[in-house]
Amino acid sequence: MRFRVRRYVLAVLAAAASTMLLCTNAAAAPPIQPVAAPLGSDFLWGVASSGFQSEGHAPDSNWTRYIPSHPDYDALNDSVDFYDRYASDIDLAANLGVRVFRIGIEWARLQPAPGVWDEGAFRFYDAVLAKIAQAGMRPMITLDHWVYPGWAVDRGGWRNPGMVGDWLANMRAVVDRYADRDPLWVTVNEPAAYVSHEVRRGKADPGEMLDRLAQAHNAIYDHIHQVQPGAQVTSNVGYVAGSEAEVNGSFIDRVAARLDYVGVDYYFGFDPVQSVLGSVTRALGSAVPNPPGMNIWDLPLRTEGIYYALRHYSQRFPGKPLYIVENGMPTENGGPRPDGYSRSDHLRDTVYWIQRAKADGMNVMGYNYWSLTDNYEWGSYTPRFGLYTVDVRTDPGLTRRPTDAVGTYTQIVAAGGVPGDYRPTRAPALCVLVDPPASCLTPVAAP
Repeated sequence: MRFRVRRYVLAVLAAAASTMLLCTNAAAAPPIQPVAAPLGSDFLWGVASSGFQSEGHAPDSNWTRYIPSHPDYDALNDSVDFYDRYASDIDLAANLGVRVFRIGIEWARLQPAPGVWDEGAFRFYDAVLAKIAQAGMRPMITLDHWVYPGWAVDRGGWRNPGMVGDWLANMRAVVDRYADRDPLWVTVNEPAAYVSHEVRRGKADPGEMLDRLAQAHNAIYDHIHQVQPGAQVTSNVGYVAGSEAEVNGSFIDRVAARLDYVGVDYYFGFDPVQSVLGSVTRALGSAVPNPPGMNIWDLPLRTEGIYYALRHYSQRFPGKPLYIVENGMPTENGGPRPDGYSRSDHLRDTVYWIQRAKADGMNVMGYNYWSLTDNYEWGSYTPRFGLYTVDVRTDPGLTRRPTDAVGTYTQIVAAGGVPGDYRPTRAPALCVLVDPPASCLTPVAAP
């Protein structure tokens, strides 16, 4: 095992060196173009959340079982209690002027036992969706955001050949109940990350689980279109700069014929250490833990990378609509970043690059900010992504406190983007640190 790891690490380092050589010989940047503003009245501005991370009052699931086995994890408790505060949270979103509110509908909440559905749980989601509509927004519904019932864990989770059938039984019930709300659909959230989480805990075989997720997506896609003609359905990928095709390409190939729009989550630029770990994981078929001291808020923010993410999928699916299902910036406990880069700076710079992509002919249809409020980041309340920050650990009232980006996003939504003369707060980084080799071979220039 040690020699295999060493061989793959050396291979990745060699590849990185080759990429830097490509950067040295890269073609000159294209002529600078002004940003186009606004994005248009049909552009879908939104906010995103997920069920398990924000609702609280969680029923038995894979994740309620994972948490106690990790003494380093924060207790979930009731998270930010969207379950009891959904109406006021939806009002906060409506006040931003956004048109889309993304939620997750929790399988573990709906189906406490095989073949048994909880009508009270359905009524909760009925009320949430009614409130979204009353507030003038369209729902985006995520069917699977990495959480499944405890009874499905007992059956073997994604190792169980019957998991796809169990999954489909619940998801068809959800679709049948809510198709008339005309939602945008996300079948499986970030499938590669989902697989990695399950493999890390010994609950899945990576190839087998990826196959089953693709089967599940394709089957529920067909069902959605039977009951909601004209539906828009996707599975959002967590874009991995520098190795997107290697990480997400296999899943995308399996579902390519059943994507009405391409959902892309973009957060970070290329990170050499994460690239090495990812390559070793893919080679060995098991997840490799992050090195000590590596925190999500320390990962490299490269807002220009969203341009390359959109271009990657624009080239993979010419003309198909692209939707940024998640994008945002983590901070440590809601404090300012040491480099002074604010949430507003990051948001404006990101929107600038989205407008550049649109101006360059990419069919970008929408953007969701992750997230409306802080939430439970899969073991920790320390990373804060919210437009509204919530101190779960110390504030029993779970007060929603606006960050600087609330006003900024409100202005952006009202204007349809940043002004035509806006220039990014941060200039593009060295190309090898953004999304190599694409960011080196065919770079986009900034003023």
